[in-house]
Amino acid sequence: MQKTLVAILMAATAGPVFAQETQPAAETATSQGVKVTPLGSHDGEFCSRDRAMVFEDPDGTRILYDAGRTVAGADDPRLGDIDAVLVSHVHGDHLGDQRIAAVNAGTCAQPDTGVSTTPNSNSAEIAAAKNAKVVVGSEMSQFFSTKLKALGADPENAQLVRFGASRKVGGVAITTVPAVHSNGLSGDFIDGPLGENLKTAGLNAYVGPPTGYVLTFSNGLVAYLSGDTGVTAEQDTVVSKQYGAQLVVMNIGDVYTTGPTEAAFVIDELIKPASVIPSHANEAATEGGKVVAGTKTEAFMQAVKANAYLPLSGKTMTFDGSGACTEGC
Repeated sequence: MQKTLVAILMAATAGPVFAQETQPAAETATSQGVKVTPLGSHDGEFCSRDRAMVFEDPDGTRILYDAGRTVAGADDPRLGDIDAVLVSHVHGDHLGDQRIAAVNAGTCAQPDTGVSTTPNSNSAEIAAAKNAKVVVGSEMSQFFSTKLKALGADPENAQLVRFGASRKVGGVAITTVPAVHSNGLSGDFIDGPLGENLKTAGLNAYVGPPTGYVLTFSNGLVAYLSGDTGVTAEQDTVVSKQYGAQLVVMNIGDVYTTGPTEAAFVIDELIKPASVIPSHANEAATEGGKVVAGTKTEAFMQAVKANAYLPLSGKTMTFDGSGACTEGC
């Protein structure tokens, strides 16, 4: 009885005991940022052939977008692990008909991309070596399935996402949206007589419509990757109204895609994101990491109302769920 009274008194006089507070997993994910790292031809610059970017979700999922010619193959040390490869269309500068041997070869205006990657493509070789998914729209998936098999990889890693659908890779939902562009596959990527006949005739093989992507990350950030495109209705109805994209990677190259003025219209009048990253400028847009006066890139950044950030190769930018840049911008 005496021991019981002592125990009661000790409990009454002791301070309150609190359980250790832990942050819910969902709250942790939404408080972390999405990392975006451009992989261009020259460190710290935005150069003429730059298209490639790596997106890293807070859960560690890493997605390579449009490897093109400025990733030095699967052994490029900047790549790290890659879970999915996205290819907006099969033109050589996005699919990768050739590539750099190493970073900083050649000049920013004329990088040395002398390593041929046909008939496989830089994108397929990277995906095969990394055992990554290749997530594309239209008949491009059949093309990549064949290439992966030829490279000794799993052809099932080529995965189709039709317009209006989505796939999950790790914590990232991947959706395709229409792009207004062409999507002809050069005969250089096709073995045998068919490839030779196409080249002789000056024709390309059709592999379905080109695409853009909408990525929804685990922290809530929605990003639109335009690929090569003109102005489309879906930039308003799907990208803006349905998904509410707050980060956009927008082509600004002109002639073959939207130019600076048209791209600014898409950003400011149709999508209205918090942040935008110009891409596909087809020029030596920076020198010493600063935009060059008189370039298309300067014209776009001056025209656009949203926060615009240069895609300087190797420099990682971090974006929160609302599309605001929190680091590296």
